Amino acid sequence: MTADIRKLIHATPFVPFTIHLADGGALHVPTIDHVSIAPEGGRVVVWDNEGLADVLSSLLISRITVGKQSGSRASRK
Repeated sequence: MTADIRKLIHATPFVPFTIHLADGGALHVPTIDHVSIAPEGGRVVVWDNEGLADVLSSLLISRITVGKQSGSRASRK
């Protein structure tokens, strides 16, 4: 999945996408500035507009949808 996210990050023009998680949560990525991938590809970081970050194991990503927002921010506990 990280290879797919890398392609989306480098796409021109950038198109927003949503990362869906195995627990049913979802994280919307509205701009390229809201996401990054660790060099080895094992972790994805998604920031919200308040500067809070979710660090995800790539193993928790179940699918990615491209286009308008198709999920809500995963709840933080």
